Amino acid sequence: MSDPGRRKELGLFLRARRDQALRADYGLPPIGRSRERGLRREEVAFLSGVSVTWYTWLEQGRDISPSRQVLEALSRALHLSPTGLGYVLSLGGYASAAPAGPAADTAPPHIQRLMDALDPSPSFALFPDWGVAGWNKAYAALYPNIATVPPADRNLLWLVFTDPYVRDLLPDWDTTSKRFLAEFRAETGQRLGDPDIQYQVERLKEASPEFRQGWDLYDILGFESRERLFHHPAVGVLQLEHHQVSPSDRPDLHIVVYTPAPGSDAAAQMTSLMAVAG
Repeated sequence: MSDPGRRKELGLFLRARRDQALRADYGLPPIGRSRERGLRREEVAFLSGVSVTWYTWLEQGRDISPSRQVLEALSRALHLSPTGLGYVLSLGGYASAAPAGPAADTAPPHIQRLMDALDPSPSFALFPDWGVAGWNKAYAALYPNIATVPPADRNLLWLVFTDPYVRDLLPDWDTTSKRFLAEFRAETGQRLGDPDIQYQVERLKEASPEFRQGWDLYDILGFESRERLFHHPAVGVLQLEHHQVSPSDRPDLHIVVYTPAPGSDAAAQMTSLMAVAG
């Protein structure tokens, strides 16, 4: 691996996962009287069939080139999820980033028309750094600040961690913000050296203690469609399903859509909310 940023990230991630491993899951006794978490480097090396020296160099971010088989073995030894395995492989250079479309500040017209057609289901589009590329009227009704925040701050992760309105909008903000952070890290692992990604991470570290603490945990999660709750001051609690798709002609963009949860009143609530918002 020639990229020092990715070498460092891989080493820190492996160290974090090693420290968080539950020893009982490996049939190992606690260290001392009470330390139930954390594997020694020698233990990880033994479990993965990698030499202690080689594994130590990986954690230290040395300029070495681990094979795909070595990274897969380490992932198995550390009991990583499929998302975790993909993250490690991407840092090792074995997963290609999604091809990027032309640089732009807003979503292409055909993507905007698609989102507009989804009203009254809230929808917005994200760039690879999670900058908000566009949105429809329903999303603006759900989250009015999206239209008024400065363009430089129109980033989903920035808004989740810094906008008080979002904290009030999400009754489970603590859980949701952590999941967003873990999904962001999983998606951007191979691009952490990109200036846009570095800029967002550094400014969030300075602005949000919760982000700074969560970033240092090295949690990663793949996206899964799921039910979300929103508490809007005009219509109360909405139950929506959170979905995400990528256009085949712009795979760098993620289109997020919130549809009414089955058995909920969300469809009627969104229609009412859009009428109030005008």
